[in-house]
Amino acid sequence: MTPPPEPIRVPPPHPATLDDDALLRQCEASRGRASGPGGQHRNKVETMVELVHKPTGIEAHASERRSIRENTPEAIWRLRLALAVRVRTPVPDGDARSALWRTRCTPQGRIVCSPEHRDYPSLLAEALDMIDACGLDVKRSGARLACSPSQLIRFVKDHAPALVWLNAARAHAGLHALR
Repeated sequence: MTPPPEPIRVPPPHPATLDDDALLRQCEASRGRASGPGGQHRNKVETMVELVHKPTGIEAHASERRSIRENTPEAIWRLRLALAVRVRTPVPDGDARSALWRTRCTPQGRIVCSPEHRDYPSLLAEALDMIDACGLDVKRSGARLACSPSQLIRFVKDHAPALVWLNAARAHAGLHALR
């Protein structure tokens, strides 16, 4: 069994939680041409946007659209999700929930955030940081985040690479996979 990639550890704040301008200041951006459908326009114009987060080396790109203006937000979104999965920040003792988490978690313990919502990468990063800090124990993590373990698993499952990373880390630690 191959161990999961070791998470990249950085000091707070988590890069997935930064606003677009702050995140872009930490990135090297480049343009290019991408192969695939799109006809002559795609082959003549450099519309692919590639972002490399300099502190971590994590990359994301977008080339589906016909303009840089349309591809840039998609590349930023993909970078945020990649950062949420692969980067861990320390979790303080006590109530470590962010203000954003508190607004997105109901008193009944439900996490209210669609995977397409702008807040999702930030909340995913917070959830994975807590799970990592709790030794991959979803029950303890849910208690610290004031949500049920099943809600936490369901939330992580909404982004398949996050669940893959979590299950690989759990398998490496000798724990059963989450479904």
